[in-house]
Amino acid sequence: MSKIKSLILGSAAALAAVAGAQAADLPVKAKAVQYVKICSLYGAGFYYIPGTDTCIKLGGYAQLDVTVNGSAHGQPAWNNSANTGQQNRSSDYFVTRARTQLNIDTRTASEYGVVRTYWSSNFQHTSGDGPSSGVLTMDLGFVQFAGFTFGKAISGFQTPWGANPVGLNTSNLLGGYDNSTGITQIAYTWQFGNGLSAQLGVEDNKTINRAPVFNASGSITGATAATVAGAYLGAGTLAANQNGTGGQHSPDFVGNVRLDQAAFTAQISGAVNNISANYYSTAAGAIGNEPLGHPSDAWGYSISGGIQLKQLPTGPGDKLSLDFTYTDGAPKYIIGGTTGNTFDAFSGETNFAGSYQSFASLNLYDGVYGNGGGIEKTKAWGFRGGYEHNWSPEWQTSVYGSYTRVDYNDNARNLICLRQGQAIGALTGGATANGYTCNPDFAIWQVGTRTAWTPVKNLTLSGEVLYTTLDQSNTGSITTTGANLIGGFKPAGTYDYKDQGIVSGQFRVRRTW
Repeated sequence: MSKIKSLILGSAAALAAVAGAQAADLPVKAKAVQYVKICSLYGAGFYYIPGTDTCIKLGGYAQLDVTVNGSAHGQPAWNNSANTGQQNRSSDYFVTRARTQLNIDTRTASEYGVVRTYWSSNFQHTSGDGPSSGVLTMDLGFVQFAGFTFGKAISGFQTPWGANPVGLNTSNLLGGYDNSTGITQIAYTWQFGNGLSAQLGVEDNKTINRAPVFNASGSITGATAATVAGAYLGAGTLAANQNGTGGQHSPDFVGNVRLDQAAFTAQISGAVNNISANYYSTAAGAIGNEPLGHPSDAWGYSISGGIQLKQLPTGPGDKLSLDFTYTDGAPKYIIGGTTGNTFDAFSGETNFAGSYQSFASLNLYDGVYGNGGGIEKTKAWGFRGGYEHNWSPEWQTSVYGSYTRVDYNDNARNLICLRQGQAIGALTGGATANGYTCNPDFAIWQVGTRTAWTPVKNLTLSGEVLYTTLDQSNTGSITTTGANLIGGFKPAGTYDYKDQGIVSGQFRVRRTW
């Protein structure tokens, strides 16, 4: 009996062992692993980076721009260096730009608050680029931690709507600060609650917030016609004289106070900037002569105030944006963004019989100096505004406008006009006519409209038309008997100083993701 019992137990053990081995070989369904988890802490579109407590959001867009009578980024035809203002066979009637943008936003909660990093760059191909060539730009790249911002971010001087008060296609509405591509800075922001905040910062003003300083100390008597060909344009400055700017000696100091409410946003801003000049000069076309010394640095400033109304009786989503800016020695806080420091345009309309063409050309300077003198700072002020109306969730129309005024004081005006007169006299056959007077002061005013259609979410087709007037203050005419002396691209003849109106437009298709 014991032998039979042992046999039965042994057989059962063997069967159990075999069954266990077979069960171990069978596939077992693994527990689901969530590799990407939604992060709801910072709004829609954020996900946790696997294995971390950092949330990330990817975004960007692809777009096509077609600009008529302007540059690829929508700038009106006011720049002869790019052929757009010449109004001759060298001018492009239209230009295109295809752009893809990518941005990455990461955020991590810490005992000091949210640690944020942000990066945004564009990859673009513009008319005239090679088949497989293009440009990579970096617009924004910064770190935010415990109230601080370090890196390339929107300037604290700029209003939340900037130069885009009503959803404009372009960034060429003057009359106020435009810094949509950021400026390198260190800033601190205080949050007081109920929508009230304040910010102080230092910003790198090497290029973005600096206009040239005009060195009017060097004589151009005896200079060649080629050297002073640009005398016909604007203040008649030489390239060397325009390079009267010294090195960067101080950052800009910038601050704002802002109030954000459901019905409106209001902000006041201020900035202080350093103006440094090169050396005095007596030689023709020279930038400066170190032994002659230099003007002392000067300090410019800018102040701005603006308001955006967001709950209008005209309809949901409608808004009205207004801002005013005044500067003394800091005109780039009014004429900035993608614009340069010269505005040149020709047309066939003339003031006087026998003239070949008319033109306006305007030059912007932080300041002007002559031998033994200090820097004469440039004053400027501007106003801009826009209204946006939503006809429906798919259709939107906006109207907008701006006015900008630039004034040189008497000393600066005399220095500029002295050099302009010398330049005209140095040209072969150069002369003035028809009651010529020199006055480098100018104004620019603009008015435009944009209509956008969004047939599906995040896909927008829009068209924009902008009218710009270059309102210059020179009068009379200038003439030359030499060939191709006006900037090297216009024939000999008589040219009248005359305000120039410019109509430009842009069509855009953008898909945002």
